[in-house]
Amino acid sequence: MTNSPFRRMTEAPDFWRLWYVGLIVATVRWIETVAVGVVVYQRTESAFLVSMMTMLRLLPMGLFGVLLGALAERFDRGRTLLIVVLLMSVTSVVLAVLDRTGQLEIWHLAVASFINGCGWCTDNPVRRVMIGEVVGREKMGTAMSLDVGANNASRMIGPTIGGFLLAGAGIQGAFILSVLMYCTALWAIFAVSSRIPRTADSGAVLARIAEGFALVRTDKRLIGVLVVTVIYNIFAWPFTSMIPVIGLDRLHLGPEGVGLLSSVDGIGAFAGALLAALWLTPKWYGRTYLCGVVCYLIAVVIFALVQSPALAGAALLLTGLAGAGFATMQATLVYLAAPPDMRSRILGILTVCIGTGPIGFLWLGWLADRIGAHNATALTAALGLLAMAATRRWWKDI
Repeated sequence: MTNSPFRRMTEAPDFWRLWYVGLIVATVRWIETVAVGVVVYQRTESAFLVSMMTMLRLLPMGLFGVLLGALAERFDRGRTLLIVVLLMSVTSVVLAVLDRTGQLEIWHLAVASFINGCGWCTDNPVRRVMIGEVVGREKMGTAMSLDVGANNASRMIGPTIGGFLLAGAGIQGAFILSVLMYCTALWAIFAVSSRIPRTADSGAVLARIAEGFALVRTDKRLIGVLVVTVIYNIFAWPFTSMIPVIGLDRLHLGPEGVGLLSSVDGIGAFAGALLAALWLTPKWYGRTYLCGVVCYLIAVVIFALVQSPALAGAALLLTGLAGAGFATMQATLVYLAAPPDMRSRILGILTVCIGTGPIGFLWLGWLADRIGAHNATALTAALGLLAMAATRRWWKDI
């Protein structure tokens, strides 16, 4: 018992503070994603616009991921994290006030989604690098398992809370709760005692970015991880934006039911992350990463085609388990492969690959308006499986 991963982490209390910040920010993201998705669909009846709300949260990753990864090396990461969470809390305050005064429009939700996406794309080069520095290289795999577990727990409770709040208090209630939760995250950031040193001076940002890309081109492991990340974010992850649409139209659920259905994915992911934290060893990191993507895509096809809420829930449970393996290993593999002084830059490049998601969201939203959300979701996931097969020569060395 004394050697358990959880017990070893008690030696790094700042890890748990940073872990809590990640849990809160992710939970708020899911509360607002479900609430915004349902409201947008009820007002517009457009699956495309629902997909665009989630896409806008991902767009900053592709636009600014590399730049933020390089800039993160020049600033105090603790202060940067504080500013980011404060900005997102202010956004929720503004939305709550707009709804309270009857002025909330779809474009307000779109702008807020983009702003929060800017905050989200700092997570890898700022908060997760802080976690790595706090726990050390040898504990990074366990730390990421626990961090991904928190993220997945948010997917378990966030959609449920969002659905019930939307049904009982309207979208204003979701935003008010978001503000209160952000306040607790700000307190946790203030309590972090470790000071992570800057790893770069005020030298040319573009030169450091070029250095990062040069390293990636020479490392087969990094190339493989990034290629698979792109496939996941174009063909797999976008299906989450269709859960409210499929839940409402195909499975005939209400807001509460949609929230509960969305949370099943989080239940599976939370369980998967805990299993990874307890038993996953380094020799299985690469296999877990790859198998997670393949199983995830297969489960998405099943979810899209079944018409029973129970079977759809079972498929989402499988996406959660598989996604946990992928998500846990994604940042871990990159962190372990990158030199210490370049981790923020390489994680910034990873963030850009995650930021290819808007391509998938645009495609899926456009296709859903033409052939139906469930058909578009199944077809997109099937294309993802074909993409994995076609790119094997790049990821086989992971």
